[in-house]
Amino acid sequence: MSPLGRFIVFEGPEGAGKSTQIQRLARRIERSGRRSVTTREPGGTPAADRIRELLLDPDLTIDPLPEFLLYAAARAQHVRERIRPALVAGAVVLCDRFAASSLAYQAYGRGLEPAWVDSVNATATGGLRPDVTILLDLPAEEGLARVATRGASDRLERADDGFHRRVRDGYLRQAESDPSWTVIDARAGEDEVAEAVWAAVAPNLARRGALS
Repeated sequence: MSPLGRFIVFEGPEGAGKSTQIQRLARRIERSGRRSVTTREPGGTPAADRIRELLLDPDLTIDPLPEFLLYAAARAQHVRERIRPALVAGAVVLCDRFAASSLAYQAYGRGLEPAWVDSVNATATGGLRPDVTILLDLPAEEGLARVATRGASDRLERADDGFHRRVRDGYLRQAESDPSWTVIDARAGEDEVAEAVWAAVAPNLARRGALS
């Protein structure tokens, strides 16, 4: 077993099923004999959870620049307080969204400069990058239809369809340029998606001795 953890991030547009697949993967990793830690962004610590409440409040209007800076602040706290300590302890950290979300949502979606967003993200994370990024992809309209079945929507989910299409495009552009990403069709059945996730993650874990 490797003394160092692994950092696996799930990304995707609204309604892609990230939470479900993270929980399934966590159980599979635990059965293999390795400790897993599940977390999310924004959030993951008491301070970051407070920022999450603010960012997702549907009654608030927040301009793109302060919106991103709030995400970056939450991310910096999250990395320092929860993610890095878990990795140092040898855990496999499974995170629902990370820095790539800000590029997709605040750069491609809101129109902030991608290079600047990337630079601030690098500072906020101390240069931490995922070992594997799983992009659960589906058309924006289908994701929003799934979200609608859950009832009340948050501030981001209420954005217009054009915004959500730009977010999806931002994700796909990042995946095209980074070999550590795997794109999985989130329209497939839950079991099929879970097997595709495992196929993408297992070789990376095995290289560090994470699987018995």
